[in-house]
Amino acid sequence: MNSDSNKSSSNGFEKSLTPEEYLNKINEVRTLLGPLTEKSSEFCSDAAITRYLAARNGHVKKATKMLKETLKWRAQYKPEEIRWEEIAREAETGKIYRANCTDKYGRTVLVMRPSCQNTKSYKGQIRILVYCMENAILNLPDNQEQMVWLIDFHGFNMSHISLKVSRETAHVLQEHYPERLGLAIVYNPPKIFESFYKMVKPFLEPKTSNKVKFVYSDDNLSNKLLEDLFDMEQLEVAFGGKNSDAGFNFEKYAERMREDDLKFYGNTTVSSTSAHLTNSDSEVSDSEMKYLEDKEDETIENGTLQSPLDTTKI
Repeated sequence: MNSDSNKSSSNGFEKSLTPEEYLNKINEVRTLLGPLTEKSSEFCSDAAITRYLAARNGHVKKATKMLKETLKWRAQYKPEEIRWEEIAREAETGKIYRANCTDKYGRTVLVMRPSCQNTKSYKGQIRILVYCMENAILNLPDNQEQMVWLIDFHGFNMSHISLKVSRETAHVLQEHYPERLGLAIVYNPPKIFESFYKMVKPFLEPKTSNKVKFVYSDDNLSNKLLEDLFDMEQLEVAFGGKNSDAGFNFEKYAERMREDDLKFYGNTTVSSTSAHLTNSDSEVSDSEMKYLEDKEDETIENGTLQSPLDTTKI
């Protein structure tokens, strides 16, 4: 296993600088940011600024611009105000959830199952993603700022992918959660996904693509990566582990998330943003979904498919 895969945030960016150079860059970003609200100031820790600098290869002005966009997005989207009750319906099938275990380095683990998609709600799918990202970050230990993704492709086919949701997912993760991904394990992907990934990979920075590992249950060599990364007694059976009790149970998971909401936020009040999300505007109509799918098919047939991923590092 690549030794870099267990390191904390920014992938050693600050280690390429002297302590003085490192602090100077952080202070330059703070100067360019200007006066901040209390909430924004709290978000802009040295570690956060370091992540944005790393995502922009140490370029102060580009990192500042990126960080300003995130602060603007957080002020409007209010990710810290999303509560379990708002996204519970999206979570019913376990398409994305925080695992009970961490890896051997204490990193939070998000399990993703694309085949478990259960709604057509574009807004809802993005909000559960953001909720899970925020929850995973809050559950990281003090010495870690990155997480691990376990992506289970059991039962997957291309109908489970929406290009619109994929593009927005990539945008949110890349622009507003830079350097949060430590490792992404793609487990038992079908051949069709392998072809899709080969098309996308050239758009990725090598540092990002190196975080993506393909693991197959019938391949001992790739399975060793999981054994090196996890205590197999804790890892759920679906990923070759021995913990038969670690799978997704909606009722138990709902209880965990309500406890986390109370622990981290002190209440379970739904955000003002979500208060305006009704079934009519959060659900994509059948006709609109058909139109979007037709446009996506047309885009692919015309050979004009654009990768939802740019060279930003996540």
